[in-house]
Amino acid sequence: YCDFNSHAVPDGKLSLDLEQEYLQALVADFKTQIDFAQGRAIHSVFIGGGTPSLISAKGYQWLFAQLKALLAFEEDCEITLEANPGTVEHDPFAGYLEAGINRLSIGVQSFNADHLKKLGRIHSDDDAVSAIQHAKQAGFQRVNVDLMHGLPEQSISDALYDLQQAIEIAPPHLSWYQLTIEPNTAFGSRPPVLPEDETLWDIQEQGHQLLLDAGYQQYEISAYAKPGFECRHNLNYWQFGDYLGIGCGAHGKITLPQENRIIRTAKVKHPKGYLDPERAFLDQSWNVENEDRPFEYFMNRMRLFQPVPKAEFTLRTGLAAESVEPMFAKAYEQGLLQQTATEWQVTELGHRYLNSLLTMLMEE
Repeated sequence: YCDFNSHAVPDGKLSLDLEQEYLQALVADFKTQIDFAQGRAIHSVFIGGGTPSLISAKGYQWLFAQLKALLAFEEDCEITLEANPGTVEHDPFAGYLEAGINRLSIGVQSFNADHLKKLGRIHSDDDAVSAIQHAKQAGFQRVNVDLMHGLPEQSISDALYDLQQAIEIAPPHLSWYQLTIEPNTAFGSRPPVLPEDETLWDIQEQGHQLLLDAGYQQYEISAYAKPGFECRHNLNYWQFGDYLGIGCGAHGKITLPQENRIIRTAKVKHPKGYLDPERAFLDQSWNVENEDRPFEYFMNRMRLFQPVPKAEFTLRTGLAAESVEPMFAKAYEQGLLQQTATEWQVTELGHRYLNSLLTMLMEE
């Protein structure tokens, strides 16, 4: 199910020499992107896609010192590190906190040993509980737990058990999303038997209520948080904000308002090529054309439960709000979307059938 950019190191262990070589490449890559910041300070950092907790705390401390010397970081910059319970090998969580990382996202996926095995995870349910507890004991105030539902042969009670376990540990943020089968993955080539649609809906409905009763607020299709603990970095994605993609296989999105351009970038995906001093870090870049901007904006923005300001649409896309009204006629008619003079709002029904709503917009 997971097609993030992960590669095995030659001898099974990340050496300090290879770590430093990669970190130096990140700094060099960052230098090529500074002009894209256009004078803006860094508002958030997300270190993810693979097993970033294999990098040492000292390595991250060095990295942040280099980056901050090149471009300002906001004083309360949110810096998230993804960590899988089975791959926190280098340092205790306290070391990462001291290095400047102030938010952890822990890829638990399930607290059920059988389901973890079916997912190909290398950690146990005890490892998952231990990782979350250690993160809190280390002093992390901002912790996210990733959970999935709709797993192979998962019952409603199994799915709710996972949520109850997470609620008992009380992380301030929970990502809770349905398993999807992605191409070029093990599940893509050998699809497992998944729960029926009726079971999936019951899991979603009952799990949602369980989280609300525990004091979590749903602010995005697959994200729940205690008030004030929403993920700032992901909010920027969903609001169609700009971000610099730094690192092997990283993607970025930049707006150049004076040129009326939106650029997407993708870096070289394989580490051997990315670390090749004779090769550029940038693999490809392309413009988001005017005709594609409405769908790209709404595909992201409609994941959020807050209203969509029409002024924000214009700011992010450079297009007039009136230009997209013809796209919405069928959505208004079917009760998936409502509007006022200043904003659009996806209805409860629209969020339930968000894929249908987005498909409808794409067809227009």
